[in-house]
Formats: sequence, C-alpha cells, structure tokens
Amino acid sequence: MQRRGPMLVEGPVEIELEDGTTVSSDRFRVALCTCRRSRRYPWCDTSHRARSSGPGDGPPAGG
Repeated sequence: MQRRGPMLVEGPVEIELEDGTTVSSDRFRVALCTCRRSRRYPWCDTSHRARSSGPGDGPPAGG
C-alpha cells in the first residue's frame, strides 16, 4: 500500500538526507513528505493535495 499523505513525527527531529546533509526541526510535531512533491522536502507542504493518484481521489469531473 502506498502512503497518500505526510508522516507525522513528534519532534524535535534531525534527518539525514540522501546527499548527506542534515536538516532539523525543534517543533513539537512535524509532517514529513512521503510523496516527494514538496518544495520544502523533507518537510510536507501539502503538495500531495494538488494531484490525485487514482479514481475517486478528487472531485467529480464535468460541470
């Protein structure tokens, strides 16, 4: 099963990215991007909401 939204993690957190850089947040809870659409990756910016990934994921077409 593929995740459709962010992964919530209680903070503070420190994450090592694929290129070896480290990012951190001292927030109480952070949302980590699981779809890689975020412009603030690894933090979720709700970009996953912009596209639907299959039938029934968005509003009906037509008008």
